[in-house]
Amino acid sequence: MVVLIDQASKAAALSELSETDRIPLLGDVLGLQLAFNPGAILGLGSGATWLLTLLGVAATVVLFIAALRARTEWWAAGIGFILGGALGNVIDRLLAPPGFGRGYVTDFLAYGNWFIGNLADVALGIGVLILAIGVWGSHRATTRSDASAHLGSNSSVGGL
Repeated sequence: MVVLIDQASKAAALSELSETDRIPLLGDVLGLQLAFNPGAILGLGSGATWLLTLLGVAATVVLFIAALRARTEWWAAGIGFILGGALGNVIDRLLAPPGFGRGYVTDFLAYGNWFIGNLADVALGIGVLILAIGVWGSHRATTRSDASAHLGSNSSVGGL
């Protein structure tokens, strides 16, 4: 679903938005403006688009395998969002101009004057957040059960 929504939103952005005009959604904080990113986040690595494509393909393979091995719902959901976001941007790199494996990622969500992203980037962030909350929650549960076990052993000693 993430890939379908991402690719549909990029197609709409390509047909409706301009690279020069920004449509404000929340004043200057969030708007819509078309941009093409040959690099990674914030345009880093823009001179090595083919390398970013290879890394993206490798990452999607690893994420797909991890998704198949997920043992909890939160882990599967987090990896699913990250996989969908990564695949959405890899599709751009593989198929968008200027050519196969060197394509630019279509961006359209303008966050103030900081950067312009897309829904694949949002999905990546959601996936990371889900995994972080899941890890934090399982760590808290483990810490709590360890503390309870420790208190239980101390209480028997205290009862002597």
